[in-house]
Amino acid sequence: MSNGWSLWVMFLIVLNLGITFFLFLWAPRAKIPTRPDGTTGHVWAHGTILEGLKNLPRWWIWFSAAMFATGFVYLYLYPGFGNHKGARNWTSHGQLQQEVAANNAKLEPLMERFRLYPVEKLAGDPQALQMGKVLFEDNCAACHQRSGKGNMELGAPNLTDNDWLYGGSGQDITTSVHDGRNGVMPPWASLGEDADNNLVQYVLSLSGTAHDAQKAAAAKPLFATCAACHGADGKGNPALGAPNLTDNIWLHGGTVADIHKSIHDGRQGQMPAWSSRLTDDQIRMVAAYVYQFSHPDNARQN
Repeated sequence: MSNGWSLWVMFLIVLNLGITFFLFLWAPRAKIPTRPDGTTGHVWAHGTILEGLKNLPRWWIWFSAAMFATGFVYLYLYPGFGNHKGARNWTSHGQLQQEVAANNAKLEPLMERFRLYPVEKLAGDPQALQMGKVLFEDNCAACHQRSGKGNMELGAPNLTDNDWLYGGSGQDITTSVHDGRNGVMPPWASLGEDADNNLVQYVLSLSGTAHDAQKAAAAKPLFATCAACHGADGKGNPALGAPNLTDNIWLHGGTVADIHKSIHDGRQGQMPAWSSRLTDDQIRMVAAYVYQFSHPDNARQN
């Protein structure tokens, strides 16, 4: 906080506390004119309701005084009065670091055991999955949903179907979480509308979906351009993150319109790297939790 802002905060605190403290001291001694019957003369409902006047109870005065004292002591002990750091030198960041360190110290024996196992083994450990679940819901569920079913509108893959763009081993998943992924499907509008429409039919044919055989046959030579990433058989390439086009599982939708948009306009997807937010141990917990989505039986056996 700059000196100017510090002085402004101090001024506001002194002003507010000063006014309220003055009113607290002055109000019990203030002389308010009253009638012989003890009322102030203020009436309502045509004189049927009269305003009376009584002193505040002593407990209220003592309680208010205690609150003022507490406020003054607080501003002395803790930061709040401009740049004054407080006699206890307390900061929220410092307390957070202490609590994180204490929590890590409690978790360290458990982490040491977890480090002995691969992600596939951790996927069968209830304690590892419990930690992974919390981390997944805090960091990943916004895109992949709490169920792991993904979000087609965001291009977030379904994590439960055992269909992996970059590989589904424990190490592959760990790498995806740690480093992130960047997928790019280039636009092919330059091929022309007819060519794009024919390619749509060819892609549908690869997955055994109903298609126009004539248009698919016409597009087969054009698919050689796509085969550089998706492979000549259309089964994809995990090294590039190129999807398998033969399994009828679609990241951005499998309708004619969806596939046409993918071919014509291209697609871009980004999985952020979590290495700057999560520790290596936490990333392995997340990877184990993601792994068990698509390997529930294998995870239970472990």
